[in-house]
Amino acid sequence: MNPLLQLSPTNIPLSLYIHIPWCVKKCPYCDFNSHALPISQAGVMSDTPFGEYVDALIADLISQQSFIQGRKIHSIFIGGGTPSLLPVAEFQRLFSALKNLVEFEKDYEITLEVNPGTVEHAPFDDYLGIGINRLSIGVQSFDHDSLKALGRIHNPTQAINAIINAKQSGFHRINVDLMHGLPNQTVELAIKDLEQAMMAGATHLSWYQLTIEPNTAFYRMPPNLPHDETLENIEEAGQQLLTAWGFRHYEVSAWAGKKDKACQHNLNYWQFGDYLAIGAGAHGKVTLRQHDDFGDGIYRFSKSRLPKDYLNFSPSNSPKMINFTKIAEENLPFEFMMNALRLRHGVTTQMFEERTGLLVSSIDNELLPLQHEGLMVHDATLLSPTAMGFRYVNHLVRAFL
Repeated sequence: MNPLLQLSPTNIPLSLYIHIPWCVKKCPYCDFNSHALPISQAGVMSDTPFGEYVDALIADLISQQSFIQGRKIHSIFIGGGTPSLLPVAEFQRLFSALKNLVEFEKDYEITLEVNPGTVEHAPFDDYLGIGINRLSIGVQSFDHDSLKALGRIHNPTQAINAIINAKQSGFHRINVDLMHGLPNQTVELAIKDLEQAMMAGATHLSWYQLTIEPNTAFYRMPPNLPHDETLENIEEAGQQLLTAWGFRHYEVSAWAGKKDKACQHNLNYWQFGDYLAIGAGAHGKVTLRQHDDFGDGIYRFSKSRLPKDYLNFSPSNSPKMINFTKIAEENLPFEFMMNALRLRHGVTTQMFEERTGLLVSSIDNELLPLQHEGLMVHDATLLSPTAMGFRYVNHLVRAFL
């Protein structure tokens, strides 16, 4: 497998991921890098090192300046944890620094994850003033019993009000995170969750099945989950409802409404774009050429997971970077297709070549059998699953291992 051309970072969009690691309470299904804070009756304990953490985020981004390679920031996603725990003043300070350190594309997208249990009096206007123009609200369910089973700190009324208040404050792009296949969930309850999200004003939905991950409370004490037949019925009924409401299923677990568009930040992930990463446990990917310290190639990296380790830096040293690793040439097809095949309509062959440096003909041995099985489109300009292939995307991805 020989490279087609020298990789050109200037042809590859660049995003930024920001991780805020704290949450009010660790949910039993969560395997993300999140850490529960001690809480007083008045709210979050005052000794939470928010200011020091923002200092570390800024130092972290400074340390990655050489990875920008002449590009502007295409999108920013602020995830967690519960990023809405960070005080507005710290967000303002962070974004003031960001705007001095990087340039933004004209039509940039900045998404903030918020938890309904932490935004009863949310400063939505302040978020808009900072430049945040998209919200992702972690509802998971509008059913009281389901929320209790999931360990969520909000109630159904808070969830609905968070969506309505965000819309009334001027947010035009509002994603709602919902899970299905919840403990003891019926088809009717799952469909009701979708209906409530859409009626409240969601313009985009992330709708995905609850999975039991290692190192979670649910893994140690599994809940009573619906049987496979019920799960299949939930998915089928949900897809029919979302389609009837005019939502477009553009990615395995993502649906865009009539007046919304696909999440630009996540699209950049699926299209094998580049992204800087700042924050405890944050993961990044960069394409480098003629870099002073590293050879030409595509690299992945991550940061120390624990906030205390991430904060342990001196002014002359950036927060700890670990696992800075070049993706081996033979692994690039799998790395690319693992992302691209999550998209309902795939990507162009030109994108494959530009973002891996490989000729698309180098994966003919993997593509042709899948095309003959009717799982991938037979098109010289497109790498896309068929409708049937989209249902069995994990099978498609394994073909490129």
